[in-house]
Order: sequence, then C-alpha cells, then structure tokens
Amino acid sequence: MKYNKYLNSEGKLYRKENTVYFIDITGKKTPIPVEKIYAIYCYKEVSFTSSVVILLAKYNIPIHYFGRYGNYVGTFYPKGENYSGKVIVKQSENYLNSEKRNYLAKEFVKGSILNISKNLNRYKLDYDKETYLKMLEKANRITDIMNVEAIMRNEYYGNFDKIFKNFEYEKRTRRPPENEINSLISFGNSLLYSTVISEIFNTHLTPSVSYLHEPVERRYSLALDLADVFKPIFVDRIIFNLINKKIINENHFEKDLNSCLLNDEGRKIFLTAYNERLQRTIKHRKLNRNVSYQRLLRLECYKLEKHIMGIEQYSPFVIWW
Repeated sequence: MKYNKYLNSEGKLYRKENTVYFIDITGKKTPIPVEKIYAIYCYKEVSFTSSVVILLAKYNIPIHYFGRYGNYVGTFYPKGENYSGKVIVKQSENYLNSEKRNYLAKEFVKGSILNISKNLNRYKLDYDKETYLKMLEKANRITDIMNVEAIMRNEYYGNFDKIFKNFEYEKRTRRPPENEINSLISFGNSLLYSTVISEIFNTHLTPSVSYLHEPVERRYSLALDLADVFKPIFVDRIIFNLINKKIINENHFEKDLNSCLLNDEGRKIFLTAYNERLQRTIKHRKLNRNVSYQRLLRLECYKLEKHIMGIEQYSPFVIWW
C-alpha cells in the first residue's frame, strides 16, 4: 500500500536508484522506496535534488508545500497526463450553465449539512438540519447558497465549546489562527485540501473549474468544493478525538501576540492521526467491499466526473456510521 510522507523538519531529499533518502538536520538518513510513496507534504525547509524531482514525476507523486501557519502554499505535480479535453469542456459547461452549477453547489453544501449533523448527533447536540436544507432548496444564486453554508457552519462551530473539555473555541479566526482550536481547524483543513488535490489529479477532472467556490487564479477551487463535504469526517472528528482524549494539550502549541500555532511535536501528532484516518477502512455500502477513507475521496471525484459527463447524477457522500 502506498502511503503519504510528511516531512515536518528541515532536511534534504536525494535519490539513489529507485529509493528516495531523507536526511534530517541531525544527519539521520531515512530510505523511502518510491513505489510506496503516494504524496509528500512539506513543512519547514525541505530541499530536493533534481534527480528526486524527476523520479517523483515519473511515478506521478505530488509534493505539497505549507507555510508558517500550516496554510497550503502550492503543489508540484507532474504533467497532466490524465487530462481529457472532453471532460474539461463538459466541466466548463456545467459551470457556465447557472442551473447545472447551482445543482452541484447545493449538493456540496447539502453534504456538509448532513455530515455536520451526524457529528453533532454523536454529542447529543441540537442542530436543525431540516431548516438549512429548506433554505438551501430556496437559494437561487451562488451567493445565496454560500450564505446558507456560512450560517450553518457558524452554528456548527458555535457548538464546539460544548464538545471540548480542555480548550475554548470562541470564534473562527484564520491567518493567523488565534487559539488552539482554530489552529487545529486551519491545519487540518489545509491538509485535507491538499489531499483532495492529489485525488483530483488522478482523475480526468481539472482542479481549476469549480461550482460552489468561484474559480480564481492560483487556486484549485474544485478541491475546496469537495473538501467541504469531508471536513466533518476527516478533520473535525480527528480534532474531537485528539482533544477530548488529551492526546494534544497546550504544550503542543506556540503562542505569539495574536497567533497560536502547532509546534513540531503537535504537528507530528496531528499528521500521524490524519494518516491513520486516511488508511482506515470501512465497508462501502454500494461497492460492498472495504475501502480506505482516502479512497472515498477518489470515489467522490469519480462520481462528480460521471455527473459532468451525463452518466449518473451526483449526490454527496454522507456518513452512515
């Protein structure tokens, strides 16, 4: 099974035949067979020899980069051999047609609403999903659909102080996050965003044409659309577990005047939990076989591609457990 390699400290990657070696700042050398690498996530300063980049490109392995606040910065991805002109045209048609675009935008928000409701039900917290679904049904413009998402997500985050025992959430803050909970949310969301990018690149979809989020330069906005559906499953449930089981505590953060960031040890703990979540398997209801959580992301991309091509109508993934 391929795995994700998280480089959380300064170091260098070089190649020897089909093995990538990582040398950290202490001089420790770690061999990584390229066949077992799915993606590389870089935090802090990491340098690559040109031979490593060529090898990673040969195996279609992306390199994701993150900034000081844990925010996604960019991705090196090999040339797009999977791109299909026919799919790109159809994907653009679904964006340009307001009715088709609204349908997909609403489905992404619907998935968020239903998965958020599942999360809050686990803690016996009230969440009027039916009201939000009715609001969503009546929304006729993208701005109205996004307003529904913003309102329902604000209520969701407003319940966080009832879930966490050791930290206060207060309100959503970004760039920089101002407290521990916001730091974890921002870090997790950036991580999921980059993971979805990897999955999109393994399909015929182009990541630049989106439906809920407006396509803009220098952003893979389709990954934002799909990530919204899975944030409650991948990011929020990890945060609930890490905090309430006291796996992460205040010693795992660095605080400044107006910012709060995970330190190296905190990032390592979160990344370990995130990778375990990606590799965890469930019995897929429709496929009737075990699939990993990471595979669920790829399957979601395939569903969207089928919808765009007029093969099967898209509906978002919803937690059933």
